[in-house]
Amino acid sequence: MSGGVEHAEEAKAAKRRGSAKRRGSAKRGRADLAVTAAQAAAFRLARHRLTGYAESADSVADVVRASAGIQAQVQSSAEMAIWTRRRNTTREDVRRALWETRDLVKTSAMRNTLHVIPARDFAVYIAAMRPSSMAMLARWHARIGATPQQVQALVETIVDSVADGPRTQQELIARAKKRSGVAIRKWLDHAWSGVRPAVIEGAILYGPPRGPAATFVRAETWLGPQRAPSLEAARTELLRRFLAAFGPATAHDFSKWSGLSMRDARAAVDAARGELLQVSVDGAPGLIRSADARALKASELDPDAVRLLGPFDSFLLAHATKEHLVAARDYKRVYRPQGWISAVVLRGGRIIGVWTARATARTIAIEVELFGRTNAAVRRAIARDVEEMSAFLEAETVARFV
Repeated sequence: MSGGVEHAEEAKAAKRRGSAKRRGSAKRGRADLAVTAAQAAAFRLARHRLTGYAESADSVADVVRASAGIQAQVQSSAEMAIWTRRRNTTREDVRRALWETRDLVKTSAMRNTLHVIPARDFAVYIAAMRPSSMAMLARWHARIGATPQQVQALVETIVDSVADGPRTQQELIARAKKRSGVAIRKWLDHAWSGVRPAVIEGAILYGPPRGPAATFVRAETWLGPQRAPSLEAARTELLRRFLAAFGPATAHDFSKWSGLSMRDARAAVDAARGELLQVSVDGAPGLIRSADARALKASELDPDAVRLLGPFDSFLLAHATKEHLVAARDYKRVYRPQGWISAVVLRGGRIIGVWTARATARTIAIEVELFGRTNAAVRRAIARDVEEMSAFLEAETVARFV
């Protein structure tokens, strides 16, 4: 059975353990648990393996799973995000897990963006996101006069084209054009990713790169058959993963993180209601899995702990509002135009600066721009974290404060 539904028995047990009481308190808006913002921050940091520097016994796939997927629009950023959570990871480890052992896969997932996810969870993510992502594509197709039947024919052509092995997007589009009508050919000429419908359907996924070009492979051939969960089961499981990594959080947060509508997000919350608790975070409402309540309550934040996160790190993308992460005056220095997310410096779970990497003749300079004054101890901690990057980047790394 796919890993995406392995929590089913746990969920049923949770429902049997006092679910009526929790539903009653949820309807009245009364919190089952009250915690501080510091406890919530500590819980999230721990779930993302962003505390401590000991070598991890977890596999690369385990770390990705605990983070509810890693955004991978930029492959090098995804590799750094995994290393940040598992310091004994190399770039080769990530690539081996993707292209050799196939413990990880790269595909379109939340917000219709590329993510690295555990291969065993592929069917869950596809089932959860497919209807809303395909509906968005359908609106684009309608503008150019492409019918659903034509889009389905395109998907079938692309799947047939990878039957004998990996193909680049250019190769797939060239074959698809030969069998497509005018509307689809027009879309293929201008679309950012003409193979996206087949990716969203779960028919193909990203394969080993061929030089600078990405390739695509047939999902069933690459991974073997996976049992597809129902839409409700998949979205409920996606909510569980989200809350396990980013809770406490609201249905609105889940909607923003996943790309699902508020209606669909609320439906997932309602389906899982018996295994959730209402949480007050310094008076602000949120939800947590009941299975995580003890860990949340016991969480303690080290206010001076420093961690550098790379660009587009998934830790920064979960909640609809970012006040718990960054001061309003510094928001645009982190969340920049065109969806660019800066590399950041965390201290005690909050962003205190941004950084960029610049290669020199002999070293990689990590240029750190802090938002305010800090003491010498914080700067030393930043410099130590920069030094940790050397093994991963395979070059001497030096902190420079600018």
